[in-house]
Amino acid sequence: MGDPALLAFALNGAFMRSFADCGSAATGDVLGGELTRLAVEHQMPGHDVLGRIVRLQALAGLGELAAADSEAEEIDRLAYRNERPLAGAFTAWYRALRTRETDGWPTARSPYAHVLAETAGCGMPGLVQGAAALVALVPVMRGDAPLDPQDFAHLDAGPYRPWLDPLLLAESGAVEQARQALTAVPRPPHDLLQEALWCVLARAAVAVGHRPVLRRARDELSAAAGERAGAGSGLISFGPVEHHIREARTALGDG
Repeated sequence: MGDPALLAFALNGAFMRSFADCGSAATGDVLGGELTRLAVEHQMPGHDVLGRIVRLQALAGLGELAAADSEAEEIDRLAYRNERPLAGAFTAWYRALRTRETDGWPTARSPYAHVLAETAGCGMPGLVQGAAALVALVPVMRGDAPLDPQDFAHLDAGPYRPWLDPLLLAESGAVEQARQALTAVPRPPHDLLQEALWCVLARAAVAVGHRPVLRRARDELSAAAGERAGAGSGLISFGPVEHHIREARTALGDG
């Protein structure tokens, strides 16, 4: 139809519907790149920022941090020029994630505390609700620290509660309750954090020997084997998905 605004809307819609299965980072990279090129050609700064945020998240999920850094810098430049301050919340979260990827958890602790405080009232509850609990899981899922359920007692897991509870129960010694929770747990939502939540479920299932969830997690995560769990959200990373798949396979005895 020759309508760039309509095409931009359609590309955004295609991105929002790209999470049917795990492993959508490469698709996000393609769609974000197409949206950015369209926006630059037709001088649509709002869609330019959106396309670059999509690419930033996708590149983080793919572990391509140098390219993601370039997108973060351009997002900040465009946000300043076009008075779109909320875009800075995405780049601030990404930089905390990147700090953990390159410098380890002790160095990343402070940037995460800062970004949690700075974005708490940013007006985007879908971005920050329950985020503190996900951040607290980063050192646990990356092997930097053991899980202490007391560390989560004061944290609101928000929408992630159903998928975090089985692991917290397992680590607190409530094995049967954890198994019951795993039996009843719904599939993680089809969104940017589905790989991370499957990894959390897999860890809980390993802890209590829940083979059905282990098999499901292994199978669901297989399409994302080349990605980093959760990093496609731009918020947190639980490390290479392949590592979590191997843990599930080992627990299942299939190599």
